[in-house]
Amino acid sequence: MVTSTEAQLSDRREFYDRQKESQDKTCIMEKYTPGCAPAPGSWLELDEQERISLVETYHRVARIKLPNVTAHAAFHVIVENQIALNLEPVVRAMHRLRNQGLSRHDAIHAISSVVAEHLFDILKTDQNENPEASQASYYAAVERLTAAHWHKGEH
Repeated sequence: MVTSTEAQLSDRREFYDRQKESQDKTCIMEKYTPGCAPAPGSWLELDEQERISLVETYHRVARIKLPNVTAHAAFHVIVENQIALNLEPVVRAMHRLRNQGLSRHDAIHAISSVVAEHLFDILKTDQNENPEASQASYYAAVERLTAAHWHKGEH
C-alpha cells in the first residue's frame, strides 16, 4: 500500500523530472536563449559572428547591463560551441551544475569563468608550447567546477 507521503514524493519527483526535461530542451536557432540549448547542428552551421550577435541580442533585449556585451557574448559562444561539439568534460559540467541547482544561463557563466581563467593563464605563462597539456589542464578545471565553488568565486 502506498502512503500519502510516498505518493507526494512520487508526484514531486515526476514534477521535477518534467520541469528538468523542459529546461534541458533544445531550441531551433531563430534566436538565442541561454535557458535553452541550441540545436547543435543549427548552432554550428552559423558563422561565429552570427552566434555572437544572437547572444548579444538576447542580452540587450533582456536589458542585462554588462561592461562589454560583445566579450560576454563571446564567452557564451565558446561554451555553447563546446557543448554543441559534445566535448565531454564541458557537457558533464553542464549537467552537474544544473543538477546542483544552477540555471542553464548561470551554468554557462560558471563554465565561462573557467574558460576566462584558462585563457588568462595561457597568456600569462605562454602555454602555447604544449597544447595537449593546456587542454588537459582546462578539462581538469572544468571537471572540478561545482556550483558552490562558482558561487564563492573559486574554481
